[in-house]
Amino acid sequence: MNLLEENQLVARLRKRDDRAFSEMVLRHQGVIYNLCLRLSRSPAEAEDLAQDTFVRCFLSIGEFRGASRLSTWLYRIAINLSRNRAKYLERRRYDAADRFEDVPEATLRDNAAAGHSMGEPGPLPDEAMAGLETERRVQRSLARLEPDAREVLVLRDIEGLSYAEIVDITGLAEGTVKSRLHRARVALKAAFEAEGGSTR
Repeated sequence: MNLLEENQLVARLRKRDDRAFSEMVLRHQGVIYNLCLRLSRSPAEAEDLAQDTFVRCFLSIGEFRGASRLSTWLYRIAINLSRNRAKYLERRRYDAADRFEDVPEATLRDNAAAGHSMGEPGPLPDEAMAGLETERRVQRSLARLEPDAREVLVLRDIEGLSYAEIVDITGLAEGTVKSRLHRARVALKAAFEAEGGSTR
């Protein structure tokens, strides 16, 4: 979606156009759901968080000034809702590592064929099983990170956002983002090795 189309969509959202809301959800639901899933590690919670993100955006669209892309603002809403949910669960002694649900990374990709196109040969059974186990180790390792560390790691290394975008989404200084990302990568490596994975 180019900037003109996005501005038109925002203008329609401000007029409380139901079709514009549906269009926004269709355009962004995959990315927002995947972000929430990686942060919450629970498909049910991720679905709730994603729905809440779109509803919150629609209800507060008047606060959107257009200084960033709509997608960036959606990321910010999703991050804030995920933070609030994590705090709520923490107060109830919620242990994310114990509650972890195995969600292979392949299911988080936009490509429904999990990394290969239809008609292309898939991996051999042994390779597929090894890959699936590695994905599960990565996801369990990611779930063990502190929420703040997981947040920047997901935004930078999985979602591929720029430092400027992460600064805009999180409200952190760029130096803080970089140092937190470095610590998150070190922690992820240690957690992955503790899961029995090799980082060689």
